[in-house]
Amino acid sequence: MNILFIECDSMDGRIMGCMDHPAAYTPNMDDLAERGVLFRIAYCNSPQCCPSRASRWSGKHNHVIEAWNNYKGIEPGDRTYVSDLESAGYIHQAYGKTDYVSGSHSLGNRVTSWNRAANITLSRTDSPLNGLRQIETQEREVHRRDWEKVANSISFLEARSADEKPFILHCSTGCPHPAFVSSRYYLDRIDESIVDVPPYEADLHPVMEYMSATKGCLGPFADDEIRAIRHTYFAMVSEVDEMLGELVATYDRLGLADNTYIVFSSDHGEMNMEHRQQLKNAMYEASVRVPLMVSGPDVVSDRSVDEVVSLVDLYPTFMDMAGLPHPDDLAGVSLMPELRGGLADRPDVVLSQYHGNFANTGEFMIRRGAHKYIGYAGYEPQLFDLDKDPDEIHNLANEQPDLAAEMDTALRVLVDYEAVDAKVKAYDRESYVAWREEIGEPAYEEAMAEILPGWGDREREKTEAWLASG
Repeated sequence: MNILFIECDSMDGRIMGCMDHPAAYTPNMDDLAERGVLFRIAYCNSPQCCPSRASRWSGKHNHVIEAWNNYKGIEPGDRTYVSDLESAGYIHQAYGKTDYVSGSHSLGNRVTSWNRAANITLSRTDSPLNGLRQIETQEREVHRRDWEKVANSISFLEARSADEKPFILHCSTGCPHPAFVSSRYYLDRIDESIVDVPPYEADLHPVMEYMSATKGCLGPFADDEIRAIRHTYFAMVSEVDEMLGELVATYDRLGLADNTYIVFSSDHGEMNMEHRQQLKNAMYEASVRVPLMVSGPDVVSDRSVDEVVSLVDLYPTFMDMAGLPHPDDLAGVSLMPELRGGLADRPDVVLSQYHGNFANTGEFMIRRGAHKYIGYAGYEPQLFDLDKDPDEIHNLANEQPDLAAEMDTALRVLVDYEAVDAKVKAYDRESYVAWREEIGEPAYEEAMAEILPGWGDREREKTEAWLASG
């Protein structure tokens, strides 16, 4: 059996017509969901590019593989589902971003991950308004590099459709990752009158206040600015839908339904101005929810699954698709029982965590039933009832201490989160000191001024206090 894995970057899994989102225009995603199985409550295991992908490729949680930030993923040669498939004779071809191995991303991304515990709140990215573009033409291929990846993937499918050797094809688009850019071809598909402005939170959780500040999002933003950003993001999701439609049409034209699975997902979500944020990195639904749908041989049609699942479940699923044994140390559970109409014996909780440059401490989340619990090392937790409070505004941790304690215990069964946070922060400090000593003065000061515009005496004092505290 072949596997066609279509992955986009930064897609909130709730923004689809098949998820009943009122502003979404996603006919191809909706059609694929009808043809197969839609997992309605799917999560990434770390809401940042490299850590999420490292976790998925390895099938293990980030604290196990020590994939902490966009610089620190897994290492070349580590076992992945691709290495298992290749050992079994599969051809692997990837078009677009894979981003799961250590060593990539910018120096700025690296340094601001290492020094995050110094609580330097200078913005390390542009305001979402700076890159916002609504192109007043009917241009279809706005994100042209992504369309090239789609074209290359189509060429690969055409060349291999008659080949007996099995393949896994990974087509990864950058869209709908910000900057927020779209054209009238997609913008006009979205009913602008129902594009909402998320509730405004005057009092942010301390870690979220740090996150909003470092993302250039504390504001203020006018309602029409927020609507423009959100409208453009929804249009970008529609462009991804158009790309998906091209790939599925090729799949149908080549008659691959009997021997090829299609899997569609994303590495993480996008805050899209919810909770006064852009990008991902938080444990709110916009950031950690991802689309996940599967179609193919022996997959039941038009089924929605309401169990909580996560991206680490894909490794064992791919092994089942290929008829291969599972490694013993995987964190996930195969989705194959659900794909065939049944239910797997799986845990009733999922875990996600974040240790990167936009949070000044470790974030650890579990979802069980309607409840989400977020533990922050050194800060008060958050507890939400997602059925009653889908916007995640009302923190129940103090109102329902027994439930909060129960959820905290459930989280600690999965991960000793304070010990993991201490380990990551020790790595951060060691990495920062080694880098500073390596480049020396005055290169260090020049680098910091470039990485963090506004760098000055206050930031130097915070940095020295943080280093001395260790």
